[in-house]
Amino acid sequence: MGIEQWLGLLTGIAFGFLLQKGRVLRFDKQVGALLLKDMTIFKFMLSAIMVGMVGILFLADQGIITLSHKPMNVGPILIGGALFGAGWAVMGFCPGTSVGAMGEGRWHALFAILGMIAGAALFAELYPFFVSTVYTWKDFGGIGLPETLAYSPWIIVAVFWVVVIAMFLFFEKKGL
Repeated sequence: MGIEQWLGLLTGIAFGFLLQKGRVLRFDKQVGALLLKDMTIFKFMLSAIMVGMVGILFLADQGIITLSHKPMNVGPILIGGALFGAGWAVMGFCPGTSVGAMGEGRWHALFAILGMIAGAALFAELYPFFVSTVYTWKDFGGIGLPETLAYSPWIIVAVFWVVVIAMFLFFEKKGL
């Protein structure tokens, strides 16, 4: 195994540990998030996004990585988002939490994992069809918020942090 694989493995273990410690693998937390009655999962995800935004922009500014945006293609985003949401609602797990739940020994998460594998296989089989249909819907190309708004990415990060911290304070005030 190369260094990239080892780093990926270590990152995955750390992520699973944090998911478990953050209690976001719990079914009651998943259902609470879907019902907007428990913001634990949203706080966990937003915290990760906040840290990731700063880390990625810092690495890009240092020339260590190069940012490249995936195409903003409306069809796949709408359909993929709907399937993701439906799967989360039906199973009570998103992809990361289903694997984490399996790691905790909750075998019913295996059905979510098998569903993801079957969905990926079905997508691979139907990909030529999707390219000629769904992928022909509006495609905005590789755009990002900084390019769209013509602001520095660091300004967008700062605004995002302020908004998220305000949301966290609101959630705490409401007991969410």
